[in-house]
Amino acid sequence: MADTTATGPSFLEKLKSYVKTPKGFILAAEILISFIIIICYAASLYGGYSAVAICEMIFSMIFFGIFMMEMDKQIQVVNWVWSDLFRAGIGAVLYIITSLICVIGGAGDGARIAGGVFGLIAGLLFAYDTYTIFLQIKSTRQHTAASTDDRV
Repeated sequence: MADTTATGPSFLEKLKSYVKTPKGFILAAEILISFIIIICYAASLYGGYSAVAICEMIFSMIFFGIFMMEMDKQIQVVNWVWSDLFRAGIGAVLYIITSLICVIGGAGDGARIAGGVFGLIAGLLFAYDTYTIFLQIKSTRQHTAASTDDRV
């Protein structure tokens, strides 16, 4: 039989502890608000705008799982911080554009307007995530600055 005494923390324990971190909380909020937006757009007369919410929810879930399980430290082929920056930045732009379209052109369709309002909130949340990732990259670059010594 296999020795099970040397196991690490369980999946549920990792989940609980990661959600308590600032990055984990932001990713969990992105997943939750994207799910709410999907529900709003599904209830509207025209549900074509749900593609952005579905894609961003899936990407947020993938990055949540990678960061929670600390796979970003094991798989170093991908620069996870920059990938996360692009994910959050593109998500912010797409949410703001589609939400403005839904709010402006959604007269008579309350679910579409609600999805647009939640989408604007999601756009702000994704923009905040982009800002925090940018600050993380900026602080990392300052700590590992190249030497200015002219001697070789």
